[in-house]
Amino acid sequence: MVNITEEDIKKRIYQKYIKPTKNNKEEYIGIEIEIPIINLNKEAVNFNVVHQVTNIFKDKFNNFDVEETDYEGNINALKNKSNNDIICFDCSYNNIEFAMGKEKDLFTINKRFRKYYKFIKEELEKNNHTLVGMGINPYWKYNVKEPIPNERYLMLYHHLKTYPQYKNPMYFHHYPEYGLFSSASQIQLDVPYDELINTINTSTKVEPIKAILFSNSVFLGENTDYLCYRDIFWEYSTHGINPHNIGMYDFKLNDINSLINYLSTLNIYCVVRDGHYINFTSTNLYDYFSKEKITGEYYDNGEYKTIEFTPSLDDIDYVRSFKFIDLTFRGTIEYRSVCTQPIKDTMSSPAFQIGLKHKVNELNELFDNSDLYNHGYSPSELRKLFIKKDLPKFISEDELYDLCKKVVDLSCEGLKERGYGEEVFLKPVYENIENRTNPAKRLLSALDNNISLDSIIKKYGELN
Repeated sequence: MVNITEEDIKKRIYQKYIKPTKNNKEEYIGIEIEIPIINLNKEAVNFNVVHQVTNIFKDKFNNFDVEETDYEGNINALKNKSNNDIICFDCSYNNIEFAMGKEKDLFTINKRFRKYYKFIKEELEKNNHTLVGMGINPYWKYNVKEPIPNERYLMLYHHLKTYPQYKNPMYFHHYPEYGLFSSASQIQLDVPYDELINTINTSTKVEPIKAILFSNSVFLGENTDYLCYRDIFWEYSTHGINPHNIGMYDFKLNDINSLINYLSTLNIYCVVRDGHYINFTSTNLYDYFSKEKITGEYYDNGEYKTIEFTPSLDDIDYVRSFKFIDLTFRGTIEYRSVCTQPIKDTMSSPAFQIGLKHKVNELNELFDNSDLYNHGYSPSELRKLFIKKDLPKFISEDELYDLCKKVVDLSCEGLKERGYGEEVFLKPVYENIENRTNPAKRLLSALDNNISLDSIIKKYGELN
């Protein structure tokens, strides 16, 4: 019989998520940029082309080693042995990811990203494929719904497809393959232990503003009423069965204990045993550890097999939280709510977040003096309203964009204090505020003005 207590769970959560923040004496930046691959022939992405370009990249950039291969022997991750940059594929070969090794400043990251991106884009274009800076692949309907054939992604896709089995009264969308065609721009920042709670509470208040400034996930062909449909994909999938695993913190955290209490209520849906990922019904941690045996499935040579196993406290290492503000085992906060941006603006959202890192008190004062949270809506509820094409009637557009500018001004001030000159990356954000737009709105406006989707794809994929 498993004898794991509530106290055991909380201690392990502390070890995994909280203790690492006590070692944060430096301030590093880590950025992950997921980018859709497009077949300009309006056909499915040719995976042979993708594999060919990956091998050409490896030969050209010989400081990259093969980090992972799939079951068919194709490279799905390359890692730079000197700076820890990783070029990989996220969920499928329809989506490339640039996971940049940690650095102190954005210019260093941007220089390397641009070099990798330019080379890969040019090689893809030799085969009439390209890359585009959008949060949902605009040619998603053409693509093959196949995850990368490896343990992790086969398990994940299998998990997402199990939604019809759940009887709980929640709405599920019918796109379990969304991970194969949606893309995000994520940033990880070191946050010291003493600043953790205040940072999470304040960052939560900023999320509706980020929806206004950075939305870039229009679900073309299905739903154009939303500017950031990525939020919908996550919330109404099997990841969102327990709302604590996704979205935002819907209440103010009082201290580290309240954060640990929150994290201990997450769900778990996979573990590893004997090298195999095992997927099972998404289960709250307390329920999971109260069971003597768990029944799950694992992939083996083309089929899924049933297996029983005993829960172990080590399984907490496999808890997957996908919150907008996500505490990681590295002692960092990962900000993951921003869609992939038009490529020339890639560094705008990381710059925005970096600049606000040490402006927590000023942000709180700014929100306290604004009218944004005086309508009875929580940050989470406002975010859901602000990812729509039209603002709610009770929101003054003038006041909202004035608040957006003040938030960006604070970020600019923070960046100037860093002394690297990174405030130049905020230029497109200021332009969004001045024109009261964002990448998703510009896309829809261009289509309304009979500009071809091909032309928009080209523009959103340009480096300059």
